Amino acid sequence: MAVRTITHVDMDAFYASVEQRDRPELRGLPVVVGASPGGRGVVSAASYEARRFGVRSAMPISRAVRLCPSGVFLPVDMDKYQRASAEIMAILGDFSPLVEPVSVDEAFVDLSGTAGLFGPPDDAVRRIKARIRAEVGLTASAGLATNKFVAKVASDLEKPDGLVVVPPGTEPQFLAPLPVERVWGVGRVLAGALASMGIATIGQLQRMPVATLARRFGKHGRQLHDLAFGRDDRPVEPSTPAKSIGAETTFGVDCREPDRLRRTLRGQAERVTRELRQERLAAARVTLKLRFADFRTLTRSHTGDPTQDGLEVYRRAEALLAREAATEPVRLIGVSVSRLDVEASGQLPLLDSAVVRRERLARAVDDVTTRFGEGALVPAPLLRRPRRMGGPRQSRRGSRSSGFLGRRRPAETPSSSASTPPGERV
Repeated sequence: MAVRTITHVDMDAFYASVEQRDRPELRGLPVVVGASPGGRGVVSAASYEARRFGVRSAMPISRAVRLCPSGVFLPVDMDKYQRASAEIMAILGDFSPLVEPVSVDEAFVDLSGTAGLFGPPDDAVRRIKARIRAEVGLTASAGLATNKFVAKVASDLEKPDGLVVVPPGTEPQFLAPLPVERVWGVGRVLAGALASMGIATIGQLQRMPVATLARRFGKHGRQLHDLAFGRDDRPVEPSTPAKSIGAETTFGVDCREPDRLRRTLRGQAERVTRELRQERLAAARVTLKLRFADFRTLTRSHTGDPTQDGLEVYRRAEALLAREAATEPVRLIGVSVSRLDVEASGQLPLLDSAVVRRERLARAVDDVTTRFGEGALVPAPLLRRPRRMGGPRQSRRGSRSSGFLGRRRPAETPSSSASTPPGERV
């Protein structure tokens, strides 16, 4: 069997680098892209100058300000970053038809069999990096290996503007000295479990019998053993479908109001399911995310029949929220959907006529939103009750929870939405 050649191309501090490219006066300065410095969101990207102060992606913006008070703090401009991403992906497509975008700023490229066109694989990757620099004005780091896992690890080792090549057959030796957290799927909890077994490096993981790992971690133990030796046979898939869609809201002040939490969830469910319908998808799993004032984060999921109905997604998320009966102040709330199926919703009318009526209504609302913009029509529960001067609170028309009224803005503004790609890898 021919040896595969796969590169992982990862842009360097992507959002911040785009800002520095477009504003030369920011070059050499610590640039932080993310939430407002006076807000409660997080860092989306930090330039390498800002990282010297300890600023990292996903860090609370308030901590970034404390670490780097002299930093230049900028809002996220996703349209700009997506335009740059499209240019980069087009360049990668010139080198291979097998390009698998992982996020807005990174992708795998299968270069197997392209030597006749572009020369040795390492030369091809250098040409890719040079074109990105010349045509997009940004630097990229890359790893070159026989599979996706090793290429991904390699691309992260010599940032920025690096290139790490792992020759075929040297994968175990390359991985051995690296910390075990470099293995896909090894987070804080699993790393702690491995540490209790005396495993801190990938080399130590390699020396652990696979039977021992399987007894301790089940099927995942065998996967850990394979990855420790650099074995990964997954192909580069150019059209990988979305795995999940979600929306989150960070409150300006920690929320202690159950009604506000539910109202926020309802708006998020509508945004997420609108994107499901646009992509002609339905979701079987609904996940609730809560982050409390002390930054402790909780997630709970429910799996049922596939749906693309906003009310149904909300009901599942609200049931998860009610089950927790959380009394602590909430900093962030979010809902996401996964286990996505194409056209699975086509079977729903056979099960519930109310569902098909709501879906027809939702598609009509989608058409109005496309024509007149976000917020042209919103579910009635998302409207605040206006007060009459000197009189009682007005009643709200359309008391059915599936009803829509317009034009009002939803009660909460999301800090991130389903259509916003996740923050870049760093």
